[in-house]
Amino acid sequence: MTTNRLSRSSFLILPLITAVLAPGLGAQTTLPKRTSYFPAAGTWQRKAPAEVGMDPESLREAVQWAEAHGSKWDFEKDQVRVFGKVLGDLPAQRAATNGIILRHGYIVAEFGDTKTNDPVYSIAKSFISTTASIAFAKGLIHDVNDKVADYVHDGGYDSPQNAKVTWKNHLQQESEWEGEMWGKNANFLGVEEFGNGQMKPREIHDPGTYYEYNDVRINRLSLSLARVFGRGLPEVLKENIMDKIGASHDWTWHGYGPKSTVQISGKLVESVSGGTRWGGGLWINSQDLARFGLLILNKGNWEGTQLVSEKWINEATTPSAHGPDYGYLWWLNTKQKQWPSGPASSFAAIGNGGNIIWVDPEHDIVLVWHWHEPGKAVDGMIQRIVASVTGPY
Repeated sequence: MTTNRLSRSSFLILPLITAVLAPGLGAQTTLPKRTSYFPAAGTWQRKAPAEVGMDPESLREAVQWAEAHGSKWDFEKDQVRVFGKVLGDLPAQRAATNGIILRHGYIVAEFGDTKTNDPVYSIAKSFISTTASIAFAKGLIHDVNDKVADYVHDGGYDSPQNAKVTWKNHLQQESEWEGEMWGKNANFLGVEEFGNGQMKPREIHDPGTYYEYNDVRINRLSLSLARVFGRGLPEVLKENIMDKIGASHDWTWHGYGPKSTVQISGKLVESVSGGTRWGGGLWINSQDLARFGLLILNKGNWEGTQLVSEKWINEATTPSAHGPDYGYLWWLNTKQKQWPSGPASSFAAIGNGGNIIWVDPEHDIVLVWHWHEPGKAVDGMIQRIVASVTGPY
């Protein structure tokens, strides 16, 4: 893939603005209230780490760690083996490991090519969660505990099992929805269709009583939301979120082409997927991901405008009853098992291949890391970022 000016490490250390205390003032000096900066479209201010209470050397070590722990994911070699038969498009190649670290909204570190729009796999699920919030804000859905069957009448919720599924069940991956979506069955049986991700046969439980990470069911949620909106989710996301936070116009959100195209409100609409498990999905760059992370960090508020309900974000980052520290399609850290080095209040959107938007409200930090190594690499990165924090400003 062609590299650009950001293809090499761009660790940013800018001139410091030094605050000099008046004689006699000690540790009790009241510092200015912390404020968040929101970048306008096409621009983004950078701050030297010391200006926002971070140690430059420690942060440099974090960037070096990231550059040394890039993903080896290969679309051609890994996709079918891991996930089974592909349904949608995949890029021919991808960027190398890249990312951005924000504090108080400012870029304090940036490495690699952060402008290439690559698939982010299941990070798309957290975008589905946020897009769903708009349906509730607009009154299109009244309550998360409402049954989906009360809103969607396309046959997908006609069976006695599926008729019990609520919006909350879908959002927490506890729907136990039965059926087929775009040629993939929710039972995940068969190596040809599901690769190494195939599951063993098991009994189906009542909705809301059992957690299972299941892209077929998330694709069912995506279609159900599109039917409620009366249009495709990318259009809803762009109009209500991405344009308002100054994101580029280059990101795209795919389904599986004709396979997942349906008629909604008299128009043909491609129902998008909740990941790139079978191709398609959200293709987006690290800069746009960082804007989205900054919005969520600020409880859905962007420069004084509430784009996502704060109540929704609080609920979305509350653990479900049966999931592995999981909210409304967000991964949580309340037990500090996901990232032992990060605060319990931190949470993330996570995608296969090494993709993450990590949000740390305690330290007012967002980390976007695109194409990182699996395993403990993320916690190693978080450990170094947290260690770099020297103060609140």
